Amino acid sequence: MLDTIFGLPIHPLVVHATVVVVPTAALAVLLSAVWPRFREWAGWLTPALAVAAVVLTPLSTSSGESLEGHVGSSRLVEEHAELADMLIYWVVALLVGAAAVWWLNRRRAGAPRRGLLVAALVLSVVAGLGTIVQTVLIGHSGAKAAWSDVAAQSVTAGGGSGDGD
Repeated sequence: MLDTIFGLPIHPLVVHATVVVVPTAALAVLLSAVWPRFREWAGWLTPALAVAAVVLTPLSTSSGESLEGHVGSSRLVEEHAELADMLIYWVVALLVGAAAVWWLNRRRAGAPRRGLLVAALVLSVVAGLGTIVQTVLIGHSGAKAAWSDVAAQSVTAGGGSGDGD
């Protein structure tokens, strides 16, 4: 896999796209599940965003594993990697829910499909909320892993605690 672009690690670059697309997809799926007017307006955009989330997630995790090989591992990096590895399950469920709601909404046929639509709506809500929570947890753990040494170095170098020193 490509590790760098112009000498910069690719992981932070890919992660920025992932951090925008994954929550946007989750929000679009949630809105489609609970707001029929939005569902009609968004149409195929909602499942398309979910596809992009499914594509970006493994790119982020594999580029993160590559970066981990260069910078070394720590307890914080391991925690971040474990959380990130679970995101794929959430975004796949998000895609399944988005695709099912989109497809069933287009068909609009009778009572038997109503039960399927309700199941797809419930899956979409659960997957949307789970995706958002997982993304926040991953981002928080990644920030701790990336910046914990900076804070420690600042304090040990006499930089103070940042509260007026």
